Amino acid sequence: MAHNTQRLSEDIKREISASIRELGDERLSGGLASVSRCEVSNELSHCKIYISAHGGEEKTQEIVGVLQGAAGFFKRRLNIRIKMRKIPELKFIPDNTLDYYDKITGILDSAKRNTRGTEDVSSN
Repeated sequence: MAHNTQRLSEDIKREISASIRELGDERLSGGLASVSRCEVSNELSHCKIYISAHGGEEKTQEIVGVLQGAAGFFKRRLNIRIKMRKIPELKFIPDNTLDYYDKITGILDSAKRNTRGTEDVSSN
């Protein structure tokens, strides 16, 4: 990614994050959704916005649907706040990294407990 598209991606990420809080949809209340990353295409015509949320894959899909439905709102906000000739098409994509992290952490914690339990039994 070129320097300009990288900078633009960060600017869009920051503005979308702020605009999510301003959207006012009750399904987004409680700070469940956040923008994990943003990728602008080299020709600046498309922008992929990766959304992570607590509450599992279903909740993340629901939030992505809400955000995609409000794409016009976000484009208007970007047009006001970031000076560009053309605002890219926005595509919201679920990022389930948090769910995978929680799952792996749970597995590792369970393995630690099982290992400790085995050590306690073998030392007696």
